[in-house]
Amino acid sequence: MDRTIEGSLFPARHWRTLADGRIQCDVCPRLCKLHDGQRGLCFVRARQGDALVLTTYGRSSGFCIDPIEKKPLNHFLPGTPVFSFGTAGCNLTCRFCQNYDISKAREIDRLNQDATPAMIADAARQLGCRSVAFTYNDPVIFLEYAVDTARACHEAGLKTVAVTAGYITPQARGEFYADIDAANVDLKGFTEPFYRNVCGGRLADVLDTLVWIRSHTDVWLEVTTLLIPGENDSDAEIGALAAWFAAELGRDVPLHFTAFHPDWRMRDHPPTPPATLTRARAIAMSHGLRYVYTGNVHDGAGGSTYCHGCGALLIGRDWYELTGWGLDAAGRCRACGAAATGVFEAQPGTWGRKRQPVRFQ
Repeated sequence: MDRTIEGSLFPARHWRTLADGRIQCDVCPRLCKLHDGQRGLCFVRARQGDALVLTTYGRSSGFCIDPIEKKPLNHFLPGTPVFSFGTAGCNLTCRFCQNYDISKAREIDRLNQDATPAMIADAARQLGCRSVAFTYNDPVIFLEYAVDTARACHEAGLKTVAVTAGYITPQARGEFYADIDAANVDLKGFTEPFYRNVCGGRLADVLDTLVWIRSHTDVWLEVTTLLIPGENDSDAEIGALAAWFAAELGRDVPLHFTAFHPDWRMRDHPPTPPATLTRARAIAMSHGLRYVYTGNVHDGAGGSTYCHGCGALLIGRDWYELTGWGLDAAGRCRACGAAATGVFEAQPGTWGRKRQPVRFQ
């Protein structure tokens, strides 16, 4: 815990001084309590003297233009390019982390590009992106950088996207989501033991965040659950998740079931069979969820959007590329007129599955 603070130091928000002299970070439910020179578990929020600082402000592990479907967001500006970036570190300890080279890294090892919020917004606009995503690692831990960038993006006429695990305190989430237009939240499982033993967190805090986003913000919400064989993929757990989802978030919030591949500290588990995702999708739809998707596998049916009214194809997808469009200019089914929920434009984007790295000079 006693590590020299290095990097770009920026005054952090959401912290307090405790009676015993330690500083408590109030951004995430870990509530790390720090002596001078110590860092939180995320590694990037640190105490310096009598204040808390963010050590990664203005520094990124890389910038890239992705298809919005890769976040994954299927009902938010389909087919458009999103300017994506992350920093380093994480406030969870998921044993299956599939971005561990970023989320588990010391930031001095990974942060090799500098960019201010204004630079990011300007670059995204000039490159023809419709939105900017805080992704690759969890933006909750670089809250100040994400918030300032989101504000700069709105000033430039761009939308903003958060790809997050939703592990944030009620105190911090109001500021974090104030300038976020869409979020994909990882619901990593549906039992407290799984969150505690595999992710190092608490399920209840994530569920509270999901309900709050849905009921207290205008953020477009989609949710992703990575299914790991033998860990969180039983019919009973998927059924419980879907029943809670329908009751608390509603039938129109998209739910993505994605395939696990062996990584980080769970290399002893097999990849998720495609049949598991298809089964999970069927269970969720049996609970009344209208938009349930499979991901990380080639599944045209499981990746496409269908009308809840007549069953017509609304948005065909092949991986991250759109193959069909059945919505009218008002976002309604051309066959029956039923409205699809989401953030749609009159015509879909044409970015396709391209991935374009970006470097600031």
